[in-house]
Amino acid sequence: MPNHFHLLIKQIKDGGVQEFANKISNSYTKYFNTKYKRIGPLFQGAFKAVPVETDEQLIHLSRYIHLNPYVSDLVENLESFLYSSYNDFIKGTENKLCNSTLILGFFKDVKDYKKFVKDQQSYALELERIKHLLIEED
Repeated sequence: MPNHFHLLIKQIKDGGVQEFANKISNSYTKYFNTKYKRIGPLFQGAFKAVPVETDEQLIHLSRYIHLNPYVSDLVENLESFLYSSYNDFIKGTENKLCNSTLILGFFKDVKDYKKFVKDQQSYALELERIKHLLIEED
């Protein structure tokens, strides 16, 4: 995403997620600002963490994150967005940053997960449009 990122990570120690997110954000911002001789923040808003409390919430959050580039009009095809773990999920590739095993374990196979994500594309797009409607007051 141009001005923010989503991470779905498991916390191992108290405060670990916040510490990790702060280190990533601060390190990358320092690198980018030094490289391009600029100052100031790169990402929109402050870090936010939402605890995942159920398996259902976990799989829906995964879908939300994977649909984000689509509903934000960055891509028409999720598989063409290079800055997402979506391809790791649907093509079965594993890397050191992404472990899709837990989430894919809730589905019969990878095709089921892909269908789970793609079946909500239109609905997610409509929700995004509604979210950005401006309500005028008299």
